[in-house]
Amino acid sequence: MELNLVPISITRQKQDPAWNHCEVFKNGERIQIKCMYCGKLFKGGGIHRFKEHLAGRKGQGPICEQVPQGVRSVMQESLNGILVKQDKKQKLIPKLLACGSSSSNPNIGGEVKNVGSHDDMFGIKPISVLNTLEGGSNVVRKVGRGRKRGRGRDRNLIENNHPCVKTDLALVPNGGENPIHMAIGRFLYDIGVNLDAVNSVCFQPMIDAIASGGSGVVPPSCHDLRGWILKNVIEEVKDDIDRNKAMWGKTGCSIIVEQCRTKNGRVLLSFLVYCPQATVFMKSVDASHAVYSADYLFELLKQVIEEVGTENVVQVITNCEEPYLFTGNRLMESFPSLYWAPCLAHCVDLMLQDFSNLEWINETIEQAKSLTRFIYNQSSVLNMMRKFTSGNDVVEPTLTCFATNFSTLKRMADLKLNLQAMVNSQDWLECPYAKKPRGQAMSDIVNNRSFWNSCVLIARITYPLLRVLEIVGSKKRSTMGYVYAGIYRAKETIKKELVKQDDYMVYWNIIDNRWEQQRHLPLYAAGFFLNPKFFYNTEEHIHNDILSAVFDSIERLVPDTNIQDQVVREINLYKNATGDLGRPMAVRARDNLLPGEWWSIYGGGCPNLQRLAIRILSQTCSSIGYKPNKISIEEIHNTRNFLERQRLSDLVFVQYNLYLRQMVLQNQEKDSLDPLAFNSKDILEDWIADNEVSPDNHKSSDWKSLDPPAGNRTTLTPPNDEAEDFLSTRFTDLDIFNGLKGVKEEI
Repeated sequence: MELNLVPISITRQKQDPAWNHCEVFKNGERIQIKCMYCGKLFKGGGIHRFKEHLAGRKGQGPICEQVPQGVRSVMQESLNGILVKQDKKQKLIPKLLACGSSSSNPNIGGEVKNVGSHDDMFGIKPISVLNTLEGGSNVVRKVGRGRKRGRGRDRNLIENNHPCVKTDLALVPNGGENPIHMAIGRFLYDIGVNLDAVNSVCFQPMIDAIASGGSGVVPPSCHDLRGWILKNVIEEVKDDIDRNKAMWGKTGCSIIVEQCRTKNGRVLLSFLVYCPQATVFMKSVDASHAVYSADYLFELLKQVIEEVGTENVVQVITNCEEPYLFTGNRLMESFPSLYWAPCLAHCVDLMLQDFSNLEWINETIEQAKSLTRFIYNQSSVLNMMRKFTSGNDVVEPTLTCFATNFSTLKRMADLKLNLQAMVNSQDWLECPYAKKPRGQAMSDIVNNRSFWNSCVLIARITYPLLRVLEIVGSKKRSTMGYVYAGIYRAKETIKKELVKQDDYMVYWNIIDNRWEQQRHLPLYAAGFFLNPKFFYNTEEHIHNDILSAVFDSIERLVPDTNIQDQVVREINLYKNATGDLGRPMAVRARDNLLPGEWWSIYGGGCPNLQRLAIRILSQTCSSIGYKPNKISIEEIHNTRNFLERQRLSDLVFVQYNLYLRQMVLQNQEKDSLDPLAFNSKDILEDWIADNEVSPDNHKSSDWKSLDPPAGNRTTLTPPNDEAEDFLSTRFTDLDIFNGLKGVKEEI
């Protein structure tokens, strides 16, 4: 890879699925693409050439040998769809010309196809066969250059009543809706599936595969899906996992324990393995009978560690309940080369919960909730709000419920002028709700200066923690190198906002008390030390407690004492930016590359420290967000037939791992989420559920009259790259370091 490349973000306009599997760089005026799997850099040829690389097609570039089989299949299906479309275009032109040459024949194109009663039942009406087309018409010329203006070509063919776009089923429904979309909708409604299934990265390839087969495609049977298809997909997933296992020895890995309690009171534990390349699901266990037994949990985790490979495991992440505390300490005694760590995302969420329990903050949140509950239960009020906010919603769902409280307050503060314009408009004055008690209460709150001052201040002191949670909860990059800096910056922001020590210490104490529960895990401070973006932004002398944490990490993660001594000697090379570490390219790359990549490229002069740095910086800090709601693991443990339980276990194994792969590959925009959608219920219910239900609600609320939220609404929470920008300034406040100091681990 050329080292003077500048990474750039992939815009929403990049719709081709291949963009999800590459990194994009700018080299002068040229755009270059890097494969996420093999690291091959493409200096030209565009996304189509890169797609051939992933699909294994022999084109103008090499074939990727490390791409997961599932991704290769998606790329092959995408290329097949392109070839089918191109073939149809090539066949269409001579047909149009032939049609034009026989335009004088009155028997061509005069019939109207009959449509069966089944189609009439769904309100679909036939299109008349169009009149003949002359060979020299504008439409033929447009078809000839249809590659650039395909949509316009099809529109002109229909608008000018030309017959040569013939299909056996040229249908549109009443009202002009897309009949294909209607058919998909009927199917999804019929089976009762969660409608966000259409956001799956497998959805479009399925549509393309069906379309490439033409009319009359025979669907798979239920037995096919339970049998040979499931077997094949299981093998694909296992092949992906085997490729990921090869990375565990280089980067190390984190074992994640995801605990959930079902509606029936059953406690299920899912075991996952994280490395920068992918997170994989290993297995699920029903632990209802012994979840509070530290001995049982220890034996369970010991088995998983040995299965993954003791030499590969850097840390085990669980929740912070008491049984896991004892289990974690025992694991660290039995396996002296790994750490146990409570989930950091949960820790940050508890900080936000403690913030929300402060009286003045809680009152502001409740006032804000009274607004949103009223707005989101009256269709006419919701439409009016979206009109004045240009389609934006005033609620902002994020990773957890407590984080949603503060992200929503920030969104409301940013939309303050829009909401005030609404309640002072003629539209609102003419609205019947304006004169009702709840409508008047809404007007009073929106025009209340004290309310908005509180919203703005709360947003300012909590937004850094929201950014930390956003970074820690990222599924697309390792986060160990950012945690310590994020907590530091959150405390610094609070201090700057509140100025007086008596004022800001209330919030510092909350942060410090929750941070204590993380047991001062040395990995956090070591990640800060080994991240060149932060290390070279500190004062000349690193805080002693950070160095102590680095030494703790060396002693635990590097068993060989001779190598430990070499690592310590190589730290001086890092401090002084000796050799390649101090090259101008390396200096520029401190801010542009992920820290693990930076060490991989420039750290060859200190190989022992390089290996340790990569293993530490390649870890995650969170266990939140890995559980897919659509997968019912409980069904496995409810099934008494042994053979069926095996099949269901394999099905969950496939579903869970496809979901984990999708978290990284999918570029689903969270800002396109409808707050009223069923899958938003758990996070947003307290903001949109009306506690004052009355018969009037049913009369005034009509979902069919709702205007949809804007698909391109304003995003107030930045993507991870931007969320990290606030970490970039210097670290000079010793008071903050003293609050975050690391201590020797106590087993």
